Amino acid sequence: MSTQIRSKTEQTLVESKAKIDDIDLTRKKLTTLNAEHVGTFRQIDTYFAVPKGRLKLRETGDQEKAELVYYEREDVTTPKRSDVFILKVQKPAHFKKLLENVLQTKVIVDKIREIYQLYAFEGEKPRRIQIHLDKVLGLGTFIEFEMEASGRTEEALKEDRRILELFMEKLGVSHDSLQDLSYSDLFGRAKKV
Repeated sequence: MSTQIRSKTEQTLVESKAKIDDIDLTRKKLTTLNAEHVGTFRQIDTYFAVPKGRLKLRETGDQEKAELVYYEREDVTTPKRSDVFILKVQKPAHFKKLLENVLQTKVIVDKIREIYQLYAFEGEKPRRIQIHLDKVLGLGTFIEFEMEASGRTEEALKEDRRILELFMEKLGVSHDSLQDLSYSDLFGRAKKV
């Protein structure tokens, strides 16, 4: 079986992550805000050690496709800009084996992800916000917010942060629960404790 690259995507996101205690309550609040449930998926992210940024191969459920995701972002708790590059890979078993032979596996993150979408009606056009409710094996439950960045300026980032913070407030996400690291790094932090 050969590996096929199906498509590639480059995007800049503004995102934030927080630990949550009651996923059921958060789900109910999303329903109250008329969030659209896109689907629930098991995702296995294999992170590889790279000199800069983060690289992971994401396998979703029983699908015969995967995503190779490379991203760079700051490790801060506030909503942050993230530059993301994604390759969609068809029949990825050979490709994964190649990656494992070339790069050191850093950690494997196994999670159940519920994906929701809402829209913020700000300015000239609505802004789509994707919200993830994650049950991460060995780490707990989290909520993530992702929105396409409106621009590269500090002013644009400030406005994007304001929109995400508004929805975090509506969902009862406290600033104390915000996370600065990726799941891969949170596993590394947990091992050191």
